[in-house]
Amino acid sequence: MKLSPHFSTAALLIAALSLPSQSLAAEGPAEGGLSIGGSASVDSENGAAADGDAAAQGDAAAQGDAAAQGDAAAQGDAAGAGKTKKKSGAGAWFRKWRPTRNMLEVGIYGGILIPSAEHELYEPMGNVPPYGHQPFASVAPDIGLRIGFYPLSFLGIEAEGGVMPTSTQDGQSAVLYTFRGHGILQAPFRIAPFARVGFGMMGASTSSIGSDIDPALSFGGGLKFFINRWIALRLDVVDSVSARLLIDNGRSHNVEVLLGLTVTLLRKKEKEPIDSDGDGLYDPGQGLDVEDQCPSEPGPRENNGCPLGDRDGDGVLDPDDKCPDNPGPVENQGCPLVDSDGDGLYDPGQPVAAEEIDDCPNEPGPRENKGCPEKDTDGDGILDKDDKCIPDPETENGYQDEDGCPDTPPAKLSKFSGTIKGIFFDVDKDTIKSKSFKTLDNAVAVLKEFKDQRVEISGHTDADGSRDHNVDLSRRRAEAVKKYLVDKGIDSGRIETVGHGPDKPIADNKTKKGKAQNRRIEFKLIK
Repeated sequence: MKLSPHFSTAALLIAALSLPSQSLAAEGPAEGGLSIGGSASVDSENGAAADGDAAAQGDAAAQGDAAAQGDAAAQGDAAGAGKTKKKSGAGAWFRKWRPTRNMLEVGIYGGILIPSAEHELYEPMGNVPPYGHQPFASVAPDIGLRIGFYPLSFLGIEAEGGVMPTSTQDGQSAVLYTFRGHGILQAPFRIAPFARVGFGMMGASTSSIGSDIDPALSFGGGLKFFINRWIALRLDVVDSVSARLLIDNGRSHNVEVLLGLTVTLLRKKEKEPIDSDGDGLYDPGQGLDVEDQCPSEPGPRENNGCPLGDRDGDGVLDPDDKCPDNPGPVENQGCPLVDSDGDGLYDPGQPVAAEEIDDCPNEPGPRENKGCPEKDTDGDGILDKDDKCIPDPETENGYQDEDGCPDTPPAKLSKFSGTIKGIFFDVDKDTIKSKSFKTLDNAVAVLKEFKDQRVEISGHTDADGSRDHNVDLSRRRAEAVKKYLVDKGIDSGRIETVGHGPDKPIADNKTKKGKAQNRRIEFKLIK
């Protein structure tokens, strides 16, 4: 379906206002390079043949923040210790007044219509009087009513109708009108971007080009803002598409930009806090910072809703005991030292040394991080404190895997990963032939250029002979390649070796060609 320029511009504006930004990481192989983990054969007489690439994989360690719960000590005084503290933060604000299930919306809207210049809302020539096509004014006011029902917080159906007074090209008055139904998919938050699609009718009544009504497909999107429990503001951009049969067998696009006011009905009422004993302090377990320590026994506010006494037997009388049901030291006004997240460090405000205070009292974390969890936002196994590319996860390919950044090995380095062509050995020996030196010297140069890169050298054989012999031969050949590189100045600690023998064939061991492909040396980039 071809979109009108008017609708495309308006839709881009809505998308920019309502959609969260996203980071897009472009990926591609380095020019001229090979991907990691390829394969080729090593033949004592005929050389090595390449046979494709294998993708290196790594598991990203997912880490989550553990939320520990603890009993908060209630505190009160005569100046107003019983006040409750409202939940704050962006998350709570976005959840406040968000859409709920089985909610009804009734609203009005106003805006503008940009009608198609090639509409078919007219009576053809030949009727009486002699009507014909004329475009409407380029912009018309648009007013209407809508009603919607949402069986789910994110999904609903709506019906709406509107009128658009305008004029034709010859200056005669005209009235356009529309009525339609559509489905709507929205984000279940206080600020809710949405998309809509549906079907309806669009008509015109004029004195100069007659009257007509056509079916129209409508689609679009917008944004809702729920001001409070009852009222919401709404912005829509809608394109009504109808067939254009008489003009050129095409489509006409009629774009509307609408600002509306909505009344929400049937929304579930939030529960009021419970105060069982009627002493002005609310019962525990309702997410309030100050709670009634004796919910079934009325007591003064300054004693946290409990009768006077020393119920916890800690030696601090209830009127002076900030935690009369939980024994605690006098230094802490009768309250126990609080460690809400159970990580061994105490919540702020406790009478302990500074190094014993928890900077993140609701999230367990190590002492060396002051009680805060060490996070891994992008889940790549590299903690944020060491990750240089948050929120983009590390590419596990053996190249700079410790920095937390997505990356592709340079072409020079990729050339020496996978099966290495041009490495030859004497038959059934680990002696490297001299014609292999040029290839190995090139590998030395690359490893010297990338001084921090580590590699694994693996040897492989065909299936002739015993497995134990072939595993030992492949290991010795890998060690021979390592020795050559070390003798040329490469740190031995950067190189690991392994012999797989016949265990990882890449071709058929029943053919001469397949056996030649299976005899090979592979390099793999590692951390």
